[in-house]
Formats: sequence, C-alpha cells, structure tokens
Amino acid sequence: MVRPRRIADFKPTFTNLAQTSHYQLIFGGLPTGLRQHLNVRGLDYRFITNTSGLLCSNAVLPGASLATADVIGNYTGVSEKMAHTKAFQKINLEFYVDSEYKSLKFLEHWVEFIANGSGEDQSRKDYYFRMEYPDDYKTYETKIIKFDRDYNEEMQYNFYGMFPQAINSTPVKYEGSEVLKASALFSFDRYSAGKFSSYDRYRGSYNNREENLQKPKSNNTGLFGTEYIDTSDLNIPFSGETSGGSGLIDSGFFPVN
Repeated sequence: MVRPRRIADFKPTFTNLAQTSHYQLIFGGLPTGLRQHLNVRGLDYRFITNTSGLLCSNAVLPGASLATADVIGNYTGVSEKMAHTKAFQKINLEFYVDSEYKSLKFLEHWVEFIANGSGEDQSRKDYYFRMEYPDDYKTYETKIIKFDRDYNEEMQYNFYGMFPQAINSTPVKYEGSEVLKASALFSFDRYSAGKFSSYDRYRGSYNNREENLQKPKSNNTGLFGTEYIDTSDLNIPFSGETSGGSGLIDSGFFPVN
C-alpha cells in the first residue's frame, strides 16, 4: 500500500537542483608540435589552458550509447538484445570571440595543423592536404567540470583523443551588432566521469566514489589545527619546490582541505 506523502517531504529535493550556468572547460595535454604551431600564431599555452575555457559560452556534457545485437535462440521464441560496443556522441562547443580573435584563431589553426602534413605554403596553386598522425593533434587531458555556486559537489568529464572535427560557419552582419561567437564540433575517442588523479585515488574519491578519507594514525596538525596526510609512500605530481627537485612529493605531509 502506498502511503500519501506531504509536499514538504519533496521540498528539499526540488530546492537543491543543479544549475546550467556553472561549469568550466579546460584544454590540456596538447601535443608539443601542435603547441608550437599555435604559439607562433600568438596563442601561448596560458591562453589555451586558462583563457580559452573561460571564453566558452556554451558547452555540452557528453553523451554515450550502447550498440546492440539481436541474439535469438537462447530461449525459445525470445529475441534478446546484447550490448557489444559503447559509442560516444560528438559535442559542440561555442566560444566568445575576443578583440584579438584568439579564440577563432585557436580553432582555425588547430584544424589547419591537422591537415597541414604536406608542409607546403597554402598560398601555392598546387597546394595539397596531408593529415598529421593522430597522436600529434589529439588531446588526452581536456575536461569539463560541472559545479554549482556552493562548490560542494561537482561532476568532472575527462576526454581522451579529442580534437575539433569541424568549425561551424560564423555569421556576420551589419545591423544589430552582437557579440561574435565561434563554434566547433569536437570528436573524441571516449570519456570518463570522475577524477582519476593519484591524490583522488588515495582519498578514495576517484571515479565518483564516495569513500571516507582515511585519516593518518598519528595526530598530524599544523598551524590553526590544519590536518595533514603523510605522503611519504606516494608519488603525487606537485608544482611546488621539493627537496629532490623532481616535481614529486617525495616525503612530508599534504594538507587536507
């Protein structure tokens, strides 16, 4: 028997819904040759990793589907569907075009690099296209992070083998001047949902797991009561200065936020 429920029972659910306007796009892991190709055109790595994502005015969280095959004969008169391949849908990303046209150049010259394997001058009458090797133009560290204004929860999508497959036409007109936007269709080999860094693995929160952080046995506290985790057995990438200068935390303690 179903028991009637009051509207007040549903209020906490419908007053804590995620909003579409809080997200961040981060381009990362562009191959060296592609970075050099973009750099000589005024697109430094700071613009690619930081500014280009901020100019993304419209993004799409990726979708996936399962291709199936009909299996007949396991049970008399029954046709079953069984999944055999996971397929990923392409996503469209839209960007504000800045006054230096860097966001538009970013898309144009990325596609240009992919098809510029011939190395010839494009102004030549007999110019021809030759594709670069995929590992030279695909990025494996691009991500979209979806969060809300309180930053308590988030969803992170990591893209592997991503590149712009098509630049959409950009209309321009005299009347009704508006902010110029450029968009491109991006293809990728696959994506994963969640964080996969070594620190997230240590915390037990990688791949959207919700496991409690294991506290160290000793009471390691720093200034203002900040708790620290012993990282002597970990090799966590760290951008700060270390004793060995290897770019890893070889020993010491890591603060827990």
